[in-house]
Amino acid sequence: MGTAGIREAGVGSAGSEPGAPRGPRMGAAGVREGSGAGVGAVAAPGASAVGGGVAVAAPPVFLHPLPPPKSAVVPLPAAVLPASGLAGVAGALLVPVDRPGVGWLLSGLGVVGAVVVADRRSRGGAPGDFTWRNAAWAALALALLAMGTVRASGWLFVLCVIGAVVSGSLAVVGERTVHSVLYDMLAVPIEAVRAIPWVGRGAGRFTTRRDGVARRIALAVLAAAALVGVFVPLLASADAAFAAVVDALIPDLSVATLVRWCSVFAVVTLVAAGACYFLAAPAPRAPGERPHRTKYGLEWTVPLVVLILVFAAFVGVRLVVLFGGTEYVLRTSNLTSAEYARGGFWQLCAVTVLTLAIVAAALRWAPNATKADRLRQRVLLGTLSALTLVLVGSALSRMWTYQEAYGFTVLRLLVEVCELWFGALFVLVGAALVRLRSAWLPRAAIGTAAAALLVLAVLDPERLIADANLDRAAAGKPLDDRYLARFSADVVPVVSARLPEPLRTCVLRQVLRDDTPDTWPAWNLSRASARDVPLAPGCG
Repeated sequence: MGTAGIREAGVGSAGSEPGAPRGPRMGAAGVREGSGAGVGAVAAPGASAVGGGVAVAAPPVFLHPLPPPKSAVVPLPAAVLPASGLAGVAGALLVPVDRPGVGWLLSGLGVVGAVVVADRRSRGGAPGDFTWRNAAWAALALALLAMGTVRASGWLFVLCVIGAVVSGSLAVVGERTVHSVLYDMLAVPIEAVRAIPWVGRGAGRFTTRRDGVARRIALAVLAAAALVGVFVPLLASADAAFAAVVDALIPDLSVATLVRWCSVFAVVTLVAAGACYFLAAPAPRAPGERPHRTKYGLEWTVPLVVLILVFAAFVGVRLVVLFGGTEYVLRTSNLTSAEYARGGFWQLCAVTVLTLAIVAAALRWAPNATKADRLRQRVLLGTLSALTLVLVGSALSRMWTYQEAYGFTVLRLLVEVCELWFGALFVLVGAALVRLRSAWLPRAAIGTAAAALLVLAVLDPERLIADANLDRAAAGKPLDDRYLARFSADVVPVVSARLPEPLRTCVLRQVLRDDTPDTWPAWNLSRASARDVPLAPGCG
């Protein structure tokens, strides 16, 4: 729809207007009428010969008219403005910007519904380009937003919102575009900014319609608001139960609340409009041909073989450590167990990332034209990936040893999850080596990252950390109760069940010290359950 509109408007026609005379004809006439140049005239630099050797000077490049912007060429479907506006109103009323809550999921559902309805109405019933992949990305985005309903951890939900934005963008984009995967990940936020003049022009045309529909809508909204403003207070003063419902649904209308509503309305409206803007004129799809590859494999074979030998030597040393025991390592390296674990983890992470980049480059540019090329690529990259998985396991074992010595924290858990994700990427690389096709790898990597984040949120990371630290304390190791008290309400069930008094009540009071009542859009299962936990007197 959008591409056709661009073609019809003449984008890319070198600035020529419909019906205007073409350059050669206009230039020849100009020479005949006033130049007096002969047939044998010599063309100046940058001039073009027209007709019987007549030289016509071409205009400088910087004088060529610029093509119109995309926002001025792509027509705005009639359903975009009302759908985006309703999604913005829902977001303003439902999103609790200061905490996780069910309102985030409801607002996400509103944006998805607005984009689907607007796209379907703009196509006039014609089949769209949405596939099961689009639906899977959209479901993943909504599942990440749904974590705000059950988890109270702020840092965890920030990661879930970022993952939902990336997954939602990929749901709108669909197949790969000619742009990089970075654009595909952030297509909706980027197009939301670009859609501002598009929405502005559409709103301007809507308000100047001759039938006065904008004025009638404004009058209807004002009349409804006036009736609500008169009758709701009267009915609330007449019945206490109705007044309680009104107080729960309508928050205190302070200046801060109005500013928050307006800000969220603008952001959500532009997000929905940006998705519609992309669908109205989608980016070109990535070509199906393979990328340019080098002709000779020597410059790939030698470095990969050397790297494999280095990794094999490292793995051999690790096998000696495995059979020799930890005492052998500590005796030969003069390090403590924690120092040994801490000293090698980050280096192994760096090696894993660099190796992943090398494997990705080899999959994209190494020669595979002949059967020998493909066999060499499978053997070398498969061996390198298998050895790197051993490095991933070594890094994870080192971090686990370090955590058992010094305790479990959020940062250490996230690093472990990231290392597990690296291992999953090398498994995907092994799958790509079967057919030597790697175009699907970037999106598969993003999908596994979002899925890993979703699994982590479902497992409740703060509860896992609290359980592990309490297990250490039960084994006679020190417990950092001050670190435990900085967690969210997600740890309340574990702390309440496993800590003895009076430490239990002291930690719980610190965890719930900033707890305030939730409005219904901010309802959260962890916070609601934590408020029902009894506290013993004491600890201020």
